Amino acid sequence: MGTVIGMIDAFDSIQAMGDVSATAVAGGIKVALITTVSGLIVAIILQVFYNYLVSKIDSIVNSMEDASISLMDILVKYNMKNK
Repeated sequence: MGTVIGMIDAFDSIQAMGDVSATAVAGGIKVALITTVSGLIVAIILQVFYNYLVSKIDSIVNSMEDASISLMDILVKYNMKNK
């Protein structure tokens, strides 16, 4: 959102001046770049936490699958003894 706002500000400056100059658009482009970098930093940090949580959930699911397989093996052995 900030990137778009910064670019709108830059183009507003161009429109108001009627001429393209570096100083006219520098402020808007600066806002656009700062918000882009901020968004990327936040996205990278959140991606790391997301990957950590997904790996933890996968680990728990694998443990539950192993436990259910062990339970089924125990039940099958118990049924075989009682027959």
